[in-house]
Amino acid sequence: MYNILIGGAAGQGIDTTVAILEKLLKKSGYFIYTTRDFMSRVRGGHNFSLLRFGTEQINSHSDKLDGIIALNDETIVLHKEKLTEKGFIFCDSNLETTHAKAIKLDMDKKAKELGNPRVSGSIAVGAILKLFGESFDYVEEVIKASVREAFLEINLKAIRLGYDSVEARFEHLDGEFKDWMLITGSKALALGAAAAGVNFYSAYPMSPSTTVMEYLARIGNYAGVLVEQAEDEIAAINMALGASYAGARAMTGTSGGGFCLKVEALGFSGIAEIPLVVVDVQRPGPATGLPTRTEQSDLKFVISAAQGEFPRMVIALRNHEDSFYQTIRAFHLAEKYQIPVILLSDQYLGDSTAVVKPYDTSKIEVAVPADTYEYEGEYLRYKFTEDGISPRLIPGKSKNFVSADSDEHDERGFITESAQIRIKMMDKRMGKLKKLEEELLEPEFLGAEEADIVLIGWGSTYGPIADAVKLLTSNKKKIGALLFGDVFPLPRKSLDELHKKGKRFINIEQNATGQLAELIREKTGITCAASILKYDGRQISGEEIAEKLLEGGLV
Repeated sequence: MYNILIGGAAGQGIDTTVAILEKLLKKSGYFIYTTRDFMSRVRGGHNFSLLRFGTEQINSHSDKLDGIIALNDETIVLHKEKLTEKGFIFCDSNLETTHAKAIKLDMDKKAKELGNPRVSGSIAVGAILKLFGESFDYVEEVIKASVREAFLEINLKAIRLGYDSVEARFEHLDGEFKDWMLITGSKALALGAAAAGVNFYSAYPMSPSTTVMEYLARIGNYAGVLVEQAEDEIAAINMALGASYAGARAMTGTSGGGFCLKVEALGFSGIAEIPLVVVDVQRPGPATGLPTRTEQSDLKFVISAAQGEFPRMVIALRNHEDSFYQTIRAFHLAEKYQIPVILLSDQYLGDSTAVVKPYDTSKIEVAVPADTYEYEGEYLRYKFTEDGISPRLIPGKSKNFVSADSDEHDERGFITESAQIRIKMMDKRMGKLKKLEEELLEPEFLGAEEADIVLIGWGSTYGPIADAVKLLTSNKKKIGALLFGDVFPLPRKSLDELHKKGKRFINIEQNATGQLAELIREKTGITCAASILKYDGRQISGEEIAEKLLEGGLV
């Protein structure tokens, strides 16, 4: 397994270089996992991508580097200590570094000689392929799909020039992932929504959630999705609610700051029992916070957002496979229980790229409002039922009168201030939770069943925790992990069973207060013995988790 870092300043073509490398390496059969770290500025600053590839499935990024592709001196200064023994630094000859592991090439000069200074990145691509023992077989195919025809020939020449300028340092590895999909977490989420039949998406652009909107807009004509860029977050969620009420399968997306503005309308979804899927791609707060970084600090907020009490579901997406299938499930649960379902992603997962097995769309299940639009007898939109789910018809598609109200209402949907009806209507709505709890997915358990120490995580910490368990197991440590996707209502069967066996829990979270640990203690009385928390805007790695556990004497 190899790990390289491509770094420089914004505007130096890092994303383009990485995107081409990802495609070329996947064509060779490698599993790819790429994470992106960038600053909130158009030009300048220090940006980098970590590209990890190998012949086995990869869960997350690594801090150990086999190669640094440096577009400026700052990249070398910041990351040179992470190089492995065989690691190298590849850079332009005009950089000042005198590092012993530096391989310098006149990329800028040679690019100008070719006739276009912007193809220096393609020279670097060719050199990297050669350094890792890769062939030239797929270059033309990938470049044809990546650049405009007018620039095809010069980029092919640049890649060949870079390829012929260096000698191989590593051996080619034979992988089996050539026919798998290469996708980001946010695009996987958008594809899941499309597979679930979403036909209306409204949002206001907000990093790092914007990719969901952009991708749905790109495929909208083919997938039957109307994408509306609203004037603000309040308009976006209200548009989605209106579309859902009218029979559309609707979703809205944002990040934490935008979710704040959606809160009142979220409550409207709850009391009016209008199905809605809301995406929160988290970033560090409060306020503007770190707009291009990652964090898991919105959990307790979205669980309790909006005044009053109403049923909701919160699902934390764990990886690129989860992002697809759980999004489909979110639409199913929203429609079936007529509730808002909140999907929690984050910048790390949303912007990272991974190889996934092609998604299976043969067993997609999404509930529909009603089997028929004809209703015998008097139609009661908010009819009191045993499971709390009332018959829902679509206005305009039924001869029946269909109402909705943000005030408390009776079974017909008419405003009421009756104390007795208020109690019955609240009990009806909250009663959905009992049925919903039967559909909760227990957290995935990894590691040794006989382990006394169980790491607890949720969402995108899945990958780093899985890597930490693997590292510690190879170090003769018996350790397990419980990794949550469904977080509210909280699935507690696995927790209770492990607690009864005397397991010691340690929570790993990307926030300052241990929000999942607090939720577990609130709902079960189970207390985590220790916490490893990271909240500097950068994702924790498997090596970092293992190191902290060992240094702290926790395992």
